[in-house]
Amino acid sequence: MSKEIRQIAIYGKGGIGKSTTTQNLTAGLAESGKKIMVVGCDPKADSTRLLLGTLAQRTVLDTLRETGEDVKLENIMRTGFGGIKCVESGGPEPGVGCAGRGIITSIGLLEQLGAYDDDLDYVFYDVLGDVVCGGFAMPIREGKAKEIYIVASGEMMALYAANNIAKGIAKFAQKGGVRLGGIICNSRNVDREIDLLRAFSAELGTQLIYFVPRDNVVQRAEINRKTVIEYEPNSTQADEYRQLAKAIDENTYFTIPKPMSQERLEEILLEYGLMESLKDDYRI
Repeated sequence: MSKEIRQIAIYGKGGIGKSTTTQNLTAGLAESGKKIMVVGCDPKADSTRLLLGTLAQRTVLDTLRETGEDVKLENIMRTGFGGIKCVESGGPEPGVGCAGRGIITSIGLLEQLGAYDDDLDYVFYDVLGDVVCGGFAMPIREGKAKEIYIVASGEMMALYAANNIAKGIAKFAQKGGVRLGGIICNSRNVDREIDLLRAFSAELGTQLIYFVPRDNVVQRAEINRKTVIEYEPNSTQADEYRQLAKAIDENTYFTIPKPMSQERLEEILLEYGLMESLKDDYRI
């Protein structure tokens, strides 16, 4: 009997550092010997650039547009750091069609071409967006990804987005086996950030699975198109990503989230001082 591949979708607010976190996390898993495929589900096609050391790889949709249906696996998959298999779904031409359809097309093609082979331990879907809707819900709606992690921070809009994503997960969890594995905090050095994220996670009925501290080595590594583990393997931040990878690998706590009402979310934000900063930012 073939082993079950752990299929994981990473969601989070745009600009939260979701792709950076995913690539550094998978680098940590690969370093420990895990066999991984990363499927970029963002039309910008930047979910694998640090693993490949390049700007962007050719996307599945671009390849299909250029070559038609006669596509081989090597046309759409490249191997990056630690042997990680990298695929970018891509998107439609600007102004034409739904970007989410690229995910549906890509996953179908990968299955058809035998990409989900028995050697894999993990498949990660790095998914665009603040909400789980349309084609962007494909990894969990179709039962591909059973585990979800949400990247957030102590910033108000990141928590609003995380709560909205939890609503989508809760909806699909009723029909299938998808579960929330936890919140990953990509720190922005906000006051009381770790306490806020712990309270937020507990309210959702999940865990703060890891708190990734802020460190400028992440930006330096990105400029050099590398993960921190490849760029500065002996750094403290590289060890943080290794610990995040270990936390994901060993996680056994999966729940159906209990999203908050708008009122309850604002109560928590108020308790930790974020609503006051919101009023300042938006002149409420």
